[in-house]
Amino acid sequence: MDPSEFPRNPELETDYDALRAGTTVTEQLAEIDAAESNDIFLHSYGARLGRFVEPVIEPLGYDWKIGIGLIGAFAAREVFISTLGVVYGISEEVDEGSSTLREHLRAETRPDGSPLYTPLVALSLMVFIALSCQCMSTLAAVYRETGGIRWPIFMFAYMTSLAWIASLMIYQGGRMLGYV
Repeated sequence: MDPSEFPRNPELETDYDALRAGTTVTEQLAEIDAAESNDIFLHSYGARLGRFVEPVIEPLGYDWKIGIGLIGAFAAREVFISTLGVVYGISEEVDEGSSTLREHLRAETRPDGSPLYTPLVALSLMVFIALSCQCMSTLAAVYRETGGIRWPIFMFAYMTSLAWIASLMIYQGGRMLGYV
């Protein structure tokens, strides 16, 4: 189970059952279902954790959704894209009419209307992922080999700090040079 599925029945501000009762149009029912799913996701532990880390990753050009992906990627790097798929509601049942993760990412905007996922953000993200501590199993292997917790903690702190500083320099430096 992933953190985006908990809590199971969050208290929502909108009464979606009343909205459903007020319409019989199939398209409107689908929109209500999508809005309810999104609202449930926004109240999930995963979304809360993403918003909690957002102030730390915002200077790198990332939002809370990328934060969820980075946290999931700590389990294994290959989980990053599938985590973003979950965040953006991409289901396993994909057909010709389904929108892709790429389309969702291209459509994502910041509050000021500018695109969120730009080449500069992508470069910053690639550097962060390349330099940060690879995954939990790497830390477990270092723990097993060194026989203590000091080296895994040092490795995690050092590599995460290095990745953050390098990504910050790339993103903020790119912005100073006029790239967005």
